Amino acid sequence: MQDFAHFADVCFRSFGDRVKYWVTINEPNHLADFGYLRGTYAPGRCSAPFGNCSQGNSEVEPLIVMHNMILSHAKATEIYRNNYKAKQGGSIGVIIHAFMYEPFSDNEVDVEAAARAFAFNVAWVLDPLVHGDYPREMRYYLGPQLPNFSAGEANQMKRSIDFIGVNHYSTLYAKDCIYSNCESGGYAIEGFVFTTGERNGVLIGEPTANPRFYVVPTGMEKIIEYFKRRYNNMPMFVTENGMSQISTPNENVNELLNDYKRIEFHKSYLSSLARAIKDGADVRGYFAWSFMDNFEWQCGYSFRFGLHYVDYTTLKRTPKLSVSWYRNFLTENITYMNQEGITRNHHPNKKYKNRKYIDVE
Repeated sequence: MQDFAHFADVCFRSFGDRVKYWVTINEPNHLADFGYLRGTYAPGRCSAPFGNCSQGNSEVEPLIVMHNMILSHAKATEIYRNNYKAKQGGSIGVIIHAFMYEPFSDNEVDVEAAARAFAFNVAWVLDPLVHGDYPREMRYYLGPQLPNFSAGEANQMKRSIDFIGVNHYSTLYAKDCIYSNCESGGYAIEGFVFTTGERNGVLIGEPTANPRFYVVPTGMEKIIEYFKRRYNNMPMFVTENGMSQISTPNENVNELLNDYKRIEFHKSYLSSLARAIKDGADVRGYFAWSFMDNFEWQCGYSFRFGLHYVDYTTLKRTPKLSVSWYRNFLTENITYMNQEGITRNHHPNKKYKNRKYIDVE
């Protein structure tokens, strides 16, 4: 924690005159899950039945790692607010990888399972940083296995973020594994929940290159509503949202460049986001993932999320069709909604006070 605090202090001191939005840790829930529960990300620690690693304890280490990341974030925030914020005027937050979870069935146990899925994946990070402790569901099911915060640590953590970054790609079903039989997964560390994108042989949405990422646009509105409700409508940024294509040695470049499905993906997800904003969600920004095809974690160059095609041999970048659409969306196809809910066309450079810009197509 002290090393992280020192690193953060160096960054604030060196770049704070130019950086106004600080993110301490990107997707800490993802790191704890894949780095220490399943062992597929660095440092590759896990234990059976979650993975086959040379070292690790999947039932314990993810909880310890998350605990240390939360305390590290809180310390960095304290340093920034005490020593830099008054002069630099910036904000500090954290980014969460957030699936939307739908109950596998209408049964009460699956409805509760969906709530636990949120608690064990999203609220695991954000509840301590907003409310000062882990979710009650985690305390109930994990008991003394879940680390405790001292009174001083709780005070330091509480309200230690100015905004929430939301990385949202897809929606999954959540199935209860306490009262129901689950074919795999659903252990205590996972909240006794099994998550899947398939129900009765039918996928929850159109599949993409990533086997867990399905196209379910309504999930954007719902996940933003969840954050709005649980965290008192704290300012939010959608920091990642996008669709992947398969990349192969013999790929058809023209098909990748004419990425109509990516355009439809962003149109539908942005429309869903617009509905959330119209309903009062304090969303301050949206970032498409990604500007260009890049190295995607352990998947390497096998997935293409970019708006620009990258030739991995020459590194030449070529705009995909989605670039033209996104440019037009940002510069020509903007409407504003005034406080009475009336929409009008306007030039994007013209300023309107107390109005939020949204796409209503």
